[in-house]
Amino acid sequence: MNALAEQLNAKLGSVADMLSPVGRRIYFPYGGILGQGAEAKTCAINATIGMAFEEDGSPLVMDCFAGHTDLGRKAFLYAGSFGLLPLREAWKKMQVEKNPSLKGKRYSLPVVTNALTHGLRVTGELFAGPGDVVVAPDLYWDNYALLFEAVCGAKIATFNMFRAGAFDAAAMKRALLAPGDKKILVLNFPNNPTGYTATLGDAKRIVAAVKAVAAKGKKIVVVLDDAYFGLVYEKGVHGESLFAEFADLHRNVLAVKLDGTTKEDYVWGLRVGFISFAWKGATEEQPQAILLDMNFSMGVSSGQEGMMWLSAIHRRFPDTPIVLITAYADVKLAVRALKNGAADFVTKPWDNDELIRVLKDAIDKAGEVVPLEQLEAEHLRKALAKCGGNMKRAADMLGISRQTLYNKMKSE
Repeated sequence: MNALAEQLNAKLGSVADMLSPVGRRIYFPYGGILGQGAEAKTCAINATIGMAFEEDGSPLVMDCFAGHTDLGRKAFLYAGSFGLLPLREAWKKMQVEKNPSLKGKRYSLPVVTNALTHGLRVTGELFAGPGDVVVAPDLYWDNYALLFEAVCGAKIATFNMFRAGAFDAAAMKRALLAPGDKKILVLNFPNNPTGYTATLGDAKRIVAAVKAVAAKGKKIVVVLDDAYFGLVYEKGVHGESLFAEFADLHRNVLAVKLDGTTKEDYVWGLRVGFISFAWKGATEEQPQAILLDMNFSMGVSSGQEGMMWLSAIHRRFPDTPIVLITAYADVKLAVRALKNGAADFVTKPWDNDELIRVLKDAIDKAGEVVPLEQLEAEHLRKALAKCGGNMKRAADMLGISRQTLYNKMKSE
């Protein structure tokens, strides 16, 4: 097994036991293009770029494409493997609006998929493999057999769905208690093909049954296929996704929520979906510090990309110090960033020992408030020292006049 996969499994702890053999082996590679690209950013010539750019730093786009869209050139940039961060944050906000019971509960930032069926495929690869049992009602979508059995090699075990005009939670419980330490339970409300939606009473019995089975030591991955979520509004129907109940139900329960905009938000041709994860006791991995460059596109030096990411990262990790990398002439931009939550900044070209010291100081001082004037003064002193005390050279490097630099130094 790759060392990176072993590290990820160790971080997941007992949740790793719920993964399929493939799920335990997969990892996110760093040493290839991603690592090379990160290292190449510090070089004079970067030959690892996966996109072609115009001289102004915008992505190069053929007119036959650009002429038929009104999305701006940024729409043609690469998105990260997990999807655009603003989109993921917006969907998580919508999830809470649609499911108020999720408020205050800890669950992952949604990962973007190519619609819900792709989300099911990813879920299958992560959790369902040869020897695994997928528990589903006897009335289920045909694609489950294709994805979980034909593709992933798992076996579907069905239970009776209806009894006395209600969801047969007792039959579901018996299926979960069948031999085997792990079960994958797939729930789909409104159900395809019947259209049945769990009532308030159904929901309570379903959740209670899963909790009782988990308490006996069974590992249960609960997959909530919410493809048709929100399409039934009858009185007595459970109005939220069961993901909210399963998110912190038991340490032996891992909840997986699959969303699709296609039917949920009536955008039939927009094949965008999301996967969200939750389990009791989950903690968000909190970085000690974040080092953030202010520019990412070739030929662009405005710092606006860095300011955008500073805002997004600060929302996600409000207690984590963020240290910026900027040019000497960008002191005004750096001060603006400090006002927006950055802890400190280093200037290009940087000294590695100095960079490590700044990062350590930022970690040690996390939570302390350092006056902006103090940080600016330290930056000016570093520039002056770098220029051997020559005031004019330091002012030129900082992009300010000699008199302005003199006045700032005098006011300390």
